[in-house]
Amino acid sequence: MKPSFEIQNLTKSCNELLILSTVLDEKKHGYQIALEIEEKSAGYFKFNHGTLYPILHKMEKEKYIKGSWQQEGPKRKRKYYTITEKGKKYYAAQNLGWHDFFQQFMKLCGEKSA
Repeated sequence: MKPSFEIQNLTKSCNELLILSTVLDEKKHGYQIALEIEEKSAGYFKFNHGTLYPILHKMEKEKYIKGSWQQEGPKRKRKYYTITEKGKKYYAAQNLGWHDFFQQFMKLCGEKSA
């Protein structure tokens, strides 16, 4: 499953890879995912709720992640997301694709002198 890196798909692919890398080792709820991405990137990458949750729902529909509701306290439920086997394969392909993409990108742009 080699990823496609058409210019219009870069943001989608980047967002999905960031999310999958966050739930790779343990389940997390949406706010934890957003917070961890922001913290680990020193604020470089940020998700707002209006962006994150539609992506999570789409990825769940595509079976890259699985959500399950858990009770937290007497009145609060949170949906926790885990990566699926399909999601792990997709993650590996996307991760490799991004490495290839950046190598090609830097070949074209990174070695130029001003």
